[in-house]
Amino acid sequence: MRLFLIVLGIVLQTPISLSLYVNEDKQTTTTNEVFDQDILPAADQFYKYKNYIQGKRLGLVINHTAMVGDVHLVDTLLNIGANIKRIFAPEHGFRGNADAGEKVKDGVDVKTKIPITSLYGSNKRPTAEQMKELDLVIFDIQDVGTRFYTYTSTMTYIMEACAENNVPLLILDRPNPNGHYVDGPILESDQRSFVGLHPVPIVHGLTVAEYARMINGEYWLKDSLQCELYHVECLNYNHKKFYKLPVKPSPNLPNMHSIYLYPSLCWFEGTSVSIGRGTNKQFQVYGHPKYPKGDYKFTPSPKPGAKKPKHNGIKCAGYDLSKTSIKNLQQVTQLQLEFVYNLYQEMSSTEQAIFFRKNGFFNLLTGNDRLHKQITKGESLASIRKGWQKELDTYKVIRKKYLLYQDFE
Repeated sequence: MRLFLIVLGIVLQTPISLSLYVNEDKQTTTTNEVFDQDILPAADQFYKYKNYIQGKRLGLVINHTAMVGDVHLVDTLLNIGANIKRIFAPEHGFRGNADAGEKVKDGVDVKTKIPITSLYGSNKRPTAEQMKELDLVIFDIQDVGTRFYTYTSTMTYIMEACAENNVPLLILDRPNPNGHYVDGPILESDQRSFVGLHPVPIVHGLTVAEYARMINGEYWLKDSLQCELYHVECLNYNHKKFYKLPVKPSPNLPNMHSIYLYPSLCWFEGTSVSIGRGTNKQFQVYGHPKYPKGDYKFTPSPKPGAKKPKHNGIKCAGYDLSKTSIKNLQQVTQLQLEFVYNLYQEMSSTEQAIFFRKNGFFNLLTGNDRLHKQITKGESLASIRKGWQKELDTYKVIRKKYLLYQDFE
């Protein structure tokens, strides 16, 4: 990667700064992990998008994951004289350190003096006035391939703003670490929210560029608008390959174990069960103070990214999945519904009565109001899965129209 930056500096006849936004959160790879090392995200291929940005007033939808090697995309563009007018920040903020669900405030980046507009506060989309100052919007955020991960919702509102104001959108694509399978119930319209806007399954099997193509092609934007959409593809990526994220995508997804387990554990966010927020094994453990089984104990406490964790200061009993090998996790090709199903069945009737949060968040995450009823009734896992298979098969046909890379099948 350093060689690429050097070559890029030579081509552009300008130095590539390593002084700002240096990646201090690189994930290390152990010898038993299997990842493809030849994959290059779109942002690293400057020669493919330099013509898009020349002479343009730019708006950047980015966060801490928008890295070009060890340098942030902002610095890479500033080093070649790009005119960045505004940064738009998603959930967790431009620096990626805000809690899940925590409102992100507007501000000015202290290092570059570029205005930062939050898209995860009182407003989730740019205003018409902000769009008037732009000739092009660039989206470069690392996603993890699940419907309830909110970066694709932010992308949707950006696409609508671009369509309404006749501003093109350029997506610098990044690999989907969970792009090797598709599974889960399809979102129903009455469960539409910021943790799920479109009729896709929980694990959708798309990169952000492929997802944007689907949004456009299926006319999912407001009033059936279509955005003037461009993209740059990843190099050497396909849906059979496994990509190791160089930067954690959000505060509570610290490593690849958590990223692979996230699709099957996030459902617990709509229940009384902890998934390790407030520990150093976020989305790698799950448990409850009154769970009668389990071979692992943990006690959540306030930590960066989890200021008020569920069951704060109370010992929970449950299971530790962090010792599962990466190779075994990569071989999982369906949601592990048994995690939430079995734990519910093994709780006392008193705890079962308050297992699902009253605000309906579990339904928003799963995309329907059936699954929690099926679990409470003790319907078999096979029957539950069969219930979403027909719609899932229909989605798979639609999905194939928008793929940019070789599929896993």
